[in-house]
Amino acid sequence: MYTKSAAMGARCVLGAATIACTLFAGNVVANDHKVIVAIPVSTEGLDLSQPAEVRKLYMRLEYAAYVACTRGNRAGLEPSPDPKGCTGKALANAIRSANLPALTQVYLATHTLREASALGVDVPAQMAAK
Repeated sequence: MYTKSAAMGARCVLGAATIACTLFAGNVVANDHKVIVAIPVSTEGLDLSQPAEVRKLYMRLEYAAYVACTRGNRAGLEPSPDPKGCTGKALANAIRSANLPALTQVYLATHTLREASALGVDVPAQMAAK
């Protein structure tokens, strides 16, 4: 009985993460118009109850943020005037949208609490106390 509820719980988290991570955007410029680039990020094939799998998701999000802010996978788009800032903001937005404590923990391994707070990433109290 417990196995069924654990598996169903994992599927719910996976489904929520898929929906939350589906759209995340970076700003680029095209002919003097601001364009929002949204890149789908899939959690397919990942077991987000495993730390190594959460790190894989983080790497997918990081790469998608980079692509959205630099080339946007579309012809005729100029990169953001601040690709590093754009990438950081897009990644933080994806982390916040996913709302997965394990993913936030991976994010905090490479970002300070101050950076996370400035970009709107919610840090659970137990992580902030460390």
